[in-house]
Amino acid sequence: MPKQHDEKKPDSTLTGRVLVGILTGSPNDLPTVVKVRDTLSELGITSEIVVASAHRTPDKVFAYIERAHKEDVKVLIGCAGVAAHLAGVIAGHTRLPVIGLPLSGGIMSGLDALLSTVQMPPGVPVATVAVDGAKNAAMLAARILALQFPEINDALDIAAKKERARYDLAADEALAKLTAQ
Repeated sequence: MPKQHDEKKPDSTLTGRVLVGILTGSPNDLPTVVKVRDTLSELGITSEIVVASAHRTPDKVFAYIERAHKEDVKVLIGCAGVAAHLAGVIAGHTRLPVIGLPLSGGIMSGLDALLSTVQMPPGVPVATVAVDGAKNAAMLAARILALQFPEINDALDIAAKKERARYDLAADEALAKLTAQ
């Protein structure tokens, strides 16, 4: 199974070590899913993307979960749309933290995927983010990892400061335009 590692390698004890496995049910989902990988990369977290469907290729899903355990992957993210069972299937076969990323599409524009992802039976938790919430899926994975890896907590602090500065600049620019009118 080919790995897609991040190209940016941070100066860290984590360099090159895959900490987050990102599974998606369809190659059509990759434009959204790659945003998860990119956000993780910005935080210095190496991840990999695997296309494996809970319905079409369940054996591939189970094989990846087994490999993730052997390779000490810490967090799994299941990305799927429509009948979005992937995150739940993953959660049913591991004790690792599982984040569900419901994807838009279908006749309900992602609401069906959201409900399929969030409505899990007791004892099979899936932490679920918004429909197409790729950045939040990555940030939640990073927060989970930060409990074990201080350098990830530091990267989250830096990212939060940059986001606040970006927001403040946009707010100041918007207010300046409003005042100039």
